[in-house]
Amino acid sequence: MRRRELIVLFCGAAARPLAVRAQQAKAPTVGVLFGGTANLLKADFPPFLPGLGELGYRDGQNVTIQYRTAEGQYERLPALVSELMAGKADVIVALASPASMAAKAVSSTVPVVFAIGADPVALGLVASLNRPGGNITGATFLSVELTAKQLELLHELSPNAGAVGFLINPDVPDLAAQTTRAQAAARSLGLALQVVSARAEDDLEAAFVALAGQHAGALLVGGDEFLISQSARIAELAAYHALPTLAGLRVFAVRGGLASYGASLTEALHQAGLYVGRILNGNKPADLPVVQSAKFELVINLKTAKALGLTVPPLLLATADEVIE
Repeated sequence: MRRRELIVLFCGAAARPLAVRAQQAKAPTVGVLFGGTANLLKADFPPFLPGLGELGYRDGQNVTIQYRTAEGQYERLPALVSELMAGKADVIVALASPASMAAKAVSSTVPVVFAIGADPVALGLVASLNRPGGNITGATFLSVELTAKQLELLHELSPNAGAVGFLINPDVPDLAAQTTRAQAAARSLGLALQVVSARAEDDLEAAFVALAGQHAGALLVGGDEFLISQSARIAELAAYHALPTLAGLRVFAVRGGLASYGASLTEALHQAGLYVGRILNGNKPADLPVVQSAKFELVINLKTAKALGLTVPPLLLATADEVIE
């Protein structure tokens, strides 16, 4: 065999394991799916990254993260899941119920990690919390289960309100569960519940006009990423109509709402990051039990309370996790 042939043979043999090693070292891809806006995702998603980092994965170094947002148009979610799958996502992170339901409907093979406020068993996402089965698991902060407590707090903050509005997005998968719990909680407090809906920004003003016509004295905002993304606008309309408003996530109080009470979204996202890291390290979603957030926070915007002419009960003020002045 001639010297040139030997060199080619040797180089070819050496190149094959290098190619294999390069392929093995290829950074995995994590797809993030959200039905809300890119701005809201940017604001709320950061707690996910430290969780992922605890398992040794850092965006841009040894993992690539692709983001897809539906901007409130939930009908786009299935196509966005398909885009992430076409991009060879190794794991899909589904934030909130609409994204989680879309991910489950489109893929039964790519691992999915959710962070949602609804009951994943009731939605059919998992077989049980302890044994999810299939390709989906994640973290839930069970915001729907807190509806009764939220109404109770709203009643304490606005005791003269005999009728309370309940603002919901009619497109959310857990609409029936949210509405049923709110109605039951209102009955137990002797309150009339006025349900109004909004699925687009243009619907919000009409919803508040309807509440004024129904003489609602306070407002509870249902759990939904579209409504979360509109928290500043909702707070503005609530101030204009002098309507004390409470919602499940801290962002509402920060952006001018009267108060918020709910489980910590930060904790749920951090847990989702941990689970993505574990799946990239070889764990199967079916073997990872759904984690329930155990941290709850009450935030009161004292500035808004004063503008509404409300006196926050001292005990409630003392027990608040955060007071915005």
